Amino acid sequence: MNLSGRDIVCIGFADWQTELKTNQHHLMSRLARQNRVLFVESLGLRQPQLSSRDLKRILRRLKRGLAPPRQIDGVNVLSPLVIPFHRFGAVRALNARLLPWLVKRAARRLGMSSPILWSYNPQAEVLIDVLQPSLVLYHCVDDVAAQKGVDAESFRAAEARFAKRADLVLTTSEPLAERLRQIGDKVLAMPNVADTDLFSRALEEGPVDAALEALPGPRIVFTGAIVATKLDVELLLELARRRPDWTFALVGPVGAGDPSTDVSVLSREPNLHLLGLRPYDQLPAVLRGADAALIPYALNDLTASIFPMKVYEYLAAGLPVVATPLPSLKGVDGVVMAADADSTVARLEELLAGDTQEARAERSKLASGHSWDARVDEIAAALNGHG
Repeated sequence: MNLSGRDIVCIGFADWQTELKTNQHHLMSRLARQNRVLFVESLGLRQPQLSSRDLKRILRRLKRGLAPPRQIDGVNVLSPLVIPFHRFGAVRALNARLLPWLVKRAARRLGMSSPILWSYNPQAEVLIDVLQPSLVLYHCVDDVAAQKGVDAESFRAAEARFAKRADLVLTTSEPLAERLRQIGDKVLAMPNVADTDLFSRALEEGPVDAALEALPGPRIVFTGAIVATKLDVELLLELARRRPDWTFALVGPVGAGDPSTDVSVLSREPNLHLLGLRPYDQLPAVLRGADAALIPYALNDLTASIFPMKVYEYLAAGLPVVATPLPSLKGVDGVVMAADADSTVARLEELLAGDTQEARAERSKLASGHSWDARVDEIAAALNGHG
């Protein structure tokens, strides 16, 4: 299938303008260059909390909930009015009426006919009959049912129904693919990749993030959401205490997806720094100033099937990478695994001692084939024969 000149209705699991870019943002922004894309923002799978972040989001959605789609960066973005309390049958029934009406109205406004229904959310099953899509694709990028605040039972049931009706199921890790192959056999694992052109610029001469540059080296960096559900907080504390002569810098928003995250224990360590969010295009300046990169994820139900997007971002930037033993990273070239603080320190010491410009160039070259543009081509090839 040639993925150009097509109509695509994408049901996302996040808002379009969000703190962190994810798989859906990277793929849809590229597909929108040659296709007409309607991106339907998050349907609120996680029950909202009484946090300023969640309350602002609710107010924004109420304001936009019945409005037509707006165009942002070439993508038509719809913010449908849905009620995020999916564990209640009456709420699910109301959403099942609201969502099809709003999405069908938006698609009609854009002149869409028999679009590809590309969904990151199985709740999109209610759209199949009203959109009459030419093809249905379920893109599973996380074990959402394992996330805090999600009604796992209703999500799993919807996922099973939607995966059976999909023409193709894509996952971002082999563990996710293994689980969904128990439902059907049209499942392909395509791990998260990176904007390799952007991140490889970290190898070039240029500015270093000012806050990071002010810290002493060696600098061990993590980029991404700082949330207690994913990060191994105890591991980070142990690393900082075992190597007080190293700087550990965490770059990203605190509590994205888990507003109850408390990082006060981290901020008390003198060599552990929370530098805050950076715009996506400024991340190469952060990694340019790093000596090594870390993926210090806890091992739990949520991370058991996760393939972090930062893997190929780090490698494209040429950095040595040490990660906790996530199942999806087994056999990934360029990533060194370490299960505890002792082994993490030992692996980092080895990598820092042996790092050279040549080694960095080799890692970046290793990552170059894992780009979002290449992934679009691979998905197009996978869709051949499905319309």
